[in-house]
Amino acid sequence: MAIDTLLKWHELVANRSAQGLDALLADDVIFHSPVVHTPQIGKAITAKYLLAALHVFGNETFRYVREVSGTHDAVLEFMLELDGIEINGVDMLRWNDEGRIVEFKVMLRPLKAVNLIHAKMGQMLQASKSG
Repeated sequence: MAIDTLLKWHELVANRSAQGLDALLADDVIFHSPVVHTPQIGKAITAKYLLAALHVFGNETFRYVREVSGTHDAVLEFMLELDGIEINGVDMLRWNDEGRIVEFKVMLRPLKAVNLIHAKMGQMLQASKSG
């Protein structure tokens, strides 16, 4: 039975929890970060980025404001405020027939937001390496 990908993703975000993330990602998932110019390939590295993002983005202001979805893909527009900066972005997901995410792309605006997220995600990823 296929995973209900969007339902599971929304649960992870709402709970700010990694529980179920591993099962939601395909082994060869490709992650496109707004602050890293090369695609990150594989479940382990994608999970690290998404876990860091759940922590950095996961405040009470984060909300999805629009969703456009098809049978194997979706674009989820989000808004949040972080350190006084209004951030607008999209999560673009594509999944396989089993419902496992095979591609995850994040895009952000404005430039101040990209710079802020770059700094905060860098701190989170550095902390996870040393922890």
